[in-house]
Amino acid sequence: MAYAYLNRPDNPDMEIWMSKGQLTAGNAIGILVMNDWYPYLPGDVANASTYNFPVMYKILEDITVERILKADPAILDLVIKGGEELQRQGVRAIVGACGYFGNYQKEAAARLDIPVFISSLLQAPLIKRGLKPGQKVGIMCGHAGSLTPRLLSQCGVDDSSDVAIIGAQDLPEFKNILEGTGHFNGYKLQEEFVELAKQFVSNNREIGAILFECSALPPFAWAVQNAVKLPVFDFSTLINWVHNAVVRRPLAGFI
Repeated sequence: MAYAYLNRPDNPDMEIWMSKGQLTAGNAIGILVMNDWYPYLPGDVANASTYNFPVMYKILEDITVERILKADPAILDLVIKGGEELQRQGVRAIVGACGYFGNYQKEAAARLDIPVFISSLLQAPLIKRGLKPGQKVGIMCGHAGSLTPRLLSQCGVDDSSDVAIIGAQDLPEFKNILEGTGHFNGYKLQEEFVELAKQFVSNNREIGAILFECSALPPFAWAVQNAVKLPVFDFSTLINWVHNAVVRRPLAGFI
């Protein structure tokens, strides 16, 4: 059964079945990954050691950084096709490995048969509800020019005054990610993100929490939080939240 939890694998008292064509099991989270080239550090969405649970990746080789930053409409069909493949292999929810996948959130959720949380930006409305009146969600993204009102609306942010935005596109070390050079200096990249976050918060005193759009930023979340002393949300917080919802375990303890 799709939502069974086998706490007695030696003798489960149930009929167990899988859909025809499902060739693996135990991967509740399916992750759509685009064709990008840079080192995926622990914490990055595309690094499987980021998680305390197994995940299943689907690489969408035809989706490049350039295409996703331009919100190419043809990407939607690639997302749907990849999502359908993950569905067939038994995942319970689908996420993306780039916040700009959010341009296709509504259509993907409508056309796929399991829950879709394709962008880290989906957390923005919830974060906003937890802040004081007048406070904003500070979004740190890979390219500010591509974080459009349409993308925000797809992710539930209909009032752009609820957020402040800063992009990393001009950071020298981060350009290695945008340009797909296949390398970067991790120490320098962390320093760039920390300084950018400090500048961001200093110039926008109304920011009450930070949200990373980019899937490459979570490895540096602890350093940014230490520098700005604010909550930091990212793909990791989203994916862990979704996994906790789709894989509930029987509880044990005492009263």
